[in-house]
Amino acid sequence: MSELPTVLVVDDEVRSLEALVRVLEDDFEVLTASNTLEAEAFLAREWVQVILCDQRMPGTSGVEFLKQVREKWPDVIRMVISGYTDSEEIISAVNDAGIYQYITKPWHPDSLILTLRNAVHLSELQRQNEMLSVELKRMPQPLEESVAEKRDLLRDRYRYEDGIVRSPRSCMNAVCDHVARVAPYDVSVLLMGESGTGKELIARALHYNSLRWHKPFVVENCAALPDELLESELFGYKRGAFTGAVEDRIGLFERANGGTVFLDEIGEVSPAFQVKLLRVLQEGEIRPLGSGRTRQVDVRVVAATNKHLETEVREGRFREDLYYRLAAVTVQLPPLRDRLEDITVLAEALLQDAMKTLGKRVRGLSEEALSCMRAYHWPGNVRELQNEIRHMLVMADGDWLGAELLSKRVLHAMPEEATDMTELLTEGGSLKDRIESLEARILKETLIRHRWNKSRAAQELGLSRVGLRSKLERYGLEPAAGQPDDAVANG
Repeated sequence: MSELPTVLVVDDEVRSLEALVRVLEDDFEVLTASNTLEAEAFLAREWVQVILCDQRMPGTSGVEFLKQVREKWPDVIRMVISGYTDSEEIISAVNDAGIYQYITKPWHPDSLILTLRNAVHLSELQRQNEMLSVELKRMPQPLEESVAEKRDLLRDRYRYEDGIVRSPRSCMNAVCDHVARVAPYDVSVLLMGESGTGKELIARALHYNSLRWHKPFVVENCAALPDELLESELFGYKRGAFTGAVEDRIGLFERANGGTVFLDEIGEVSPAFQVKLLRVLQEGEIRPLGSGRTRQVDVRVVAATNKHLETEVREGRFREDLYYRLAAVTVQLPPLRDRLEDITVLAEALLQDAMKTLGKRVRGLSEEALSCMRAYHWPGNVRELQNEIRHMLVMADGDWLGAELLSKRVLHAMPEEATDMTELLTEGGSLKDRIESLEARILKETLIRHRWNKSRAAQELGLSRVGLRSKLERYGLEPAAGQPDDAVANG
């Protein structure tokens, strides 16, 4: 009997089914159904944790079918996959059928697998929650102490001393000092910085170090939704407000009452929605869609953007009055390329998290890998570094994560050398010097990929071992100090 979690895929297109099976079969027990009748038969006799259903099928839509699944098998995590992104369709899917995730085509294999893993994890948490609920009914012990302990643990995680990973001389120290001064005061904060610099982490630190820390913290990505859907998410709606609104829904502002609302990518909202948001911030009240009455809310707003909002204001794309409402205090987060002193501690911390998440252990990162990481400019910032660490861990077959596991874009950024080809070709010096500089770079990149196995490197480069050794001596190329023995093979 398979120990893999079971996923049921429903799609009337044979090629789509085959493609999904090929991607998922290594991580899940995949059941396939070409119509809803076959799917119901599987659900009736198999323990299915997640169902992934195509939206456009003959006879009935995926959402209509998953509404039936919700009634008969409510514990199954329901997901829709579709090439259409109509906002009313998405709202209907989320609300009517209780959809966990609406996946759009074309999907990325790694992203789809990660989404399904999260769905399986949610299914397991639901099952454990049901078991605990039964047990708690038999145990009259006070639960408030347990909840308080968990709140304290969560708050400790976002303290500046421990929660924000950085080195002793990091430029992030000044940012953390700034945030520590602001956190206790009930003012709006605007976080500015490139994507992946950790704006949500800082927003959580602001919340959990404020007087509102024991109240909800909710997050909304303003760039991910059209105006109508964003308004319904933030302010809620009444039954019948639009097609698919079959019941009242409380918005995030009301759910966060007394706490903090984090509005990510605030620079992406339309001018029309900026007016609605400004009224909420000015009056402290919301009006759900379809309702004639307003409701008072007490929230602290923390917003974030990767745009320069002052420029957006000058050019008329962002309201000046809204900007000043959001930016009572501004915090600028530095990009990772300006935090080279943090690369080592960040990489090691991210590796620890990745090992817990993926269930795979290694001894650590080689010094050569860290050296290459420090030379790279990281346009995706900490998020890109996190993805790189996970990729290395997945591909590793030894005890150490060596430089040969790095993506080419990172590996090509050799330490103490030009990271831009234009810079390399236009720097001063004779033609001979510049050609030799390029040759040394190619040699080192090739050797790292082959774990310093000279035989394989020489074969790829069309050199003899003697010729390669002569070039290495000429350019002074050798493995980085501290390179793990099992990552170096001279062939």
